[in-house]
Amino acid sequence: MANKNGALERAINAARPSGLVFLRRQLIYAALVGLIGLTLGACGTGDAATPATEDDNDARATVVIDDLAFSPETLTIEAGDTVTWTWRDGAIDHDVSGDDFQSEVISEGTFRHRFDEPGAYDYICTLHPNMTGTIEVTE
Repeated sequence: MANKNGALERAINAARPSGLVFLRRQLIYAALVGLIGLTLGACGTGDAATPATEDDNDARATVVIDDLAFSPETLTIEAGDTVTWTWRDGAIDHDVSGDDFQSEVISEGTFRHRFDEPGAYDYICTLHPNMTGTIEVTE
């Protein structure tokens, strides 16, 4: 009986270090995944262009990029308003390109631009030229 118990104890003790190594590996992997997530989260949202303030009319001056289209295609705002373009087209890259403004090519996030002068501002996605839009700025 002593031999059998001794063999069992040796088998249990032999398994413990590999269990600890496995646990240590899992903890290292979890820490790495957490660090990568924090790093990617700190990369930003792709905001660029004229800085906007909190009292801008973001709620009514939003263009959504979805299903390879700008929605609404035409947006009317007042001079001094800021338009926010919001990417919601999955992993598909887009940009917003007009005569006086240009976003980065991104697949998620937002881009903001303030329109100070009245007029019609046409824009496109340079990657998908069939995607067009207009910002109409009134006084």
